[in-house]
Amino acid sequence: MPKRRKTFPCGHKGFGQFCHTCAQKTAKLEAQDQARAKQKKQRDDWNATFEADIVDLRGLPRPIVTKARRILDTLQSGADYHQFRGKRLNHDRRWISIPLGHDYRLLCWDGETGIQPHKVMSHEDYNVKKPGT
Repeated sequence: MPKRRKTFPCGHKGFGQFCHTCAQKTAKLEAQDQARAKQKKQRDDWNATFEADIVDLRGLPRPIVTKARRILDTLQSGADYHQFRGKRLNHDRRWISIPLGHDYRLLCWDGETGIQPHKVMSHEDYNVKKPGT
């Protein structure tokens, strides 16, 4: 006697105890929900790290943020800015520019208390406007 196809409550037809089509869709949706939750947690964890930064690094690409943090930590421990290819600006020698890759610069102020980080700027903004003016 041949098996008879049955119609499940969802409207799909098949031979099994439950609708495999709906079960696959449900499993896929649950996996997507878990992936979204994981991404949200990672994003929240990443955003929480910005609270401890000396300079505002929000909105910058992740590699630039990590490089800026590494340089800032090293500068705070007393390292010389020359080891990061930092240079003093011509219009005001108290300003120091440290490249963070090809498109970004870390600007620092050299005052009585030492080198103080001021701002991270894109290279475009850095070339258009002199810092401190």
